[in-house]
Amino acid sequence: MPAQIYHLIAFLVAAVVVLWTTPDVKNIGIKSGRVDQPGDRKVHQRPMVRLGGVSIFAGTIASLLIVWWLGGFGNLPPDKEWQIWGVTLGGLGFFLIGLADDLLNLSPLTRLLIQIIVAIGAWKAGVSIDFISIPTVGIVDLYWLSLPITVIWLVGMVNAINWIDGLDGLAAGVTGIASVVMLLVSLFMQQPAAALIAAALAGASLGFLRYNFNPAQIFMGDGGAYFMGFTLAAVGVIGLVKIPAFTAVLLPYIILAVPIVDMSAVILSRICSGKLPWVADGHSHLHHRLLKAGLSHRWTVLFIYSLTLWVGSLALAIAGIPSGVIYASATTSLLSYVSWRVWRFSQQR
Repeated sequence: MPAQIYHLIAFLVAAVVVLWTTPDVKNIGIKSGRVDQPGDRKVHQRPMVRLGGVSIFAGTIASLLIVWWLGGFGNLPPDKEWQIWGVTLGGLGFFLIGLADDLLNLSPLTRLLIQIIVAIGAWKAGVSIDFISIPTVGIVDLYWLSLPITVIWLVGMVNAINWIDGLDGLAAGVTGIASVVMLLVSLFMQQPAAALIAAALAGASLGFLRYNFNPAQIFMGDGGAYFMGFTLAAVGVIGLVKIPAFTAVLLPYIILAVPIVDMSAVILSRICSGKLPWVADGHSHLHHRLLKAGLSHRWTVLFIYSLTLWVGSLALAIAGIPSGVIYASATTSLLSYVSWRVWRFSQQR
């Protein structure tokens, strides 16, 4: 069986599992009273179940297990197969942290401490940034700096995806687009292990949009956001950062530029306002600013989708994928059109 078939299987199985299990998760959440109540900092107007991350996690893991059972890991070198299990175990750890927060409402510092511990475990399992490639200099080993840099990257992306999860379908759509781009780039860079994980996450994220796009029927909660954030960051590490080429090292940061820039801007804004970076304020994020500018819920989400698709297409072009420049040109046109519509809406308001 061609190796690419396993990536298609991973995508489809993850999507089907999410589509199949999400209604049951929603019903369980309603019966148990595990709902997110409306509030001053929240956009939704009625109580919503926030356990959709259970379906996202189940779909991703189930698809990887089925691919493994079908022999899809058979052609992978032992170290690459171990990296898949390392990402899976790390994803489980972050999912459980988020689920515990959804159920028990953990304090910010408690969450951060446990996230750091799980990230250290993932680093120990091989999800590690071991070197950087600098033009004209070559490969520079990080040695002991590998641990803090890896932990900052993993924990940072976990929280970046969680912070961007402020509107119906926003985090799931951004993750789905970024996962598809990482799938294509990983396959082009001959990194089948990372591509398998990206395919599974893409299927789970895009499948969840069936129930999460505006008007949402269910939220993913911190469990889903933490799991997706870690998995995206980990795929970037094992599939691209470990390639000794400067452009490959840059690709994860380009693909994930939207949540990275959003989180960085929010942190800077809060510090400049004399607030703690982790204390939510409900108005610093890009989606909050777009809503205040007069955009509708859906147009705000679609604009951020187009931004994510645009930076993803730039990554395809930089990676040297055939027709990458054409994709970048097409998404530039799309972003220009959406930006024009956004400007028109804001002017009308």
